[in-house]
Amino acid sequence: MQMEGFEQWKEEARQWVQQGIEYALQIPPPQLYAAAAVLVLTTLLLLFIRLFKRSKSNTVVLTGLGGSGKTVLFYRLRDGPSHQGTVTSMGPNEGTFILHYESTKKGKIRPAHIVDVPGHSRLRTKLDDFLPQAACIVFVVDALEFLPNLSAVAEYLYDILTKASVVKKKVPLLICCNKTDKVTAHTMEFIRKQLEKEIEKLRASRSGMSEADIANDFTLGIPGEAFAFTHCINKVTIAEASGLTGEISQVEQFIREHVKP
Repeated sequence: MQMEGFEQWKEEARQWVQQGIEYALQIPPPQLYAAAAVLVLTTLLLLFIRLFKRSKSNTVVLTGLGGSGKTVLFYRLRDGPSHQGTVTSMGPNEGTFILHYESTKKGKIRPAHIVDVPGHSRLRTKLDDFLPQAACIVFVVDALEFLPNLSAVAEYLYDILTKASVVKKKVPLLICCNKTDKVTAHTMEFIRKQLEKEIEKLRASRSGMSEADIANDFTLGIPGEAFAFTHCINKVTIAEASGLTGEISQVEQFIREHVKP
């Protein structure tokens, strides 16, 4: 009985295929070619869209000078309040995880791949390994010891903002003013203004150097105007945080804005 049913189904399928072939042969060749071309192009477009969605990066680069609190911030993002104390890293910390504050949320949440790049000058070359894949950058500044390190912070930030891997892809960057829980910490507005002034000095000094002496891929700012972060091709924002107390909501929001489900 089952064999009879199968044979009947097979015969019907053969008839449908035959009818389809006969119908296709009746269509004028130009129309047939046009239909086939539309089908192929539509298929390729759908594949491209799916591939683009899948390939969108989830890498977040944490960087800044040594001692700014990057590694504590990394563990706070991953572990939340369970992480206590200070940490110094001599190599990149990497992890792919759901941000701790989202760990109890329901629904689809995309993990972030977070890389904590050491701030020591000898280890900064590691930065070039991760920037090409970056969805966003968190540049951590010590708001407590900001003025003594102003020149070094501005120079490091200048170097990042002029890298081809950042400029061409317009990678968004957050200046995270860390340790703002301390009474003597500088405000983010003060830090922003001082960094803009210091970067303007760097622009002036480097504009007089020969191309052979300049390692930067791009220049910053608008000719004839004092530098401001709003002049950058990529979006630069600034926020306050405290890795030690766990007040990192602005950093979490920035990451989630650029690492979407």
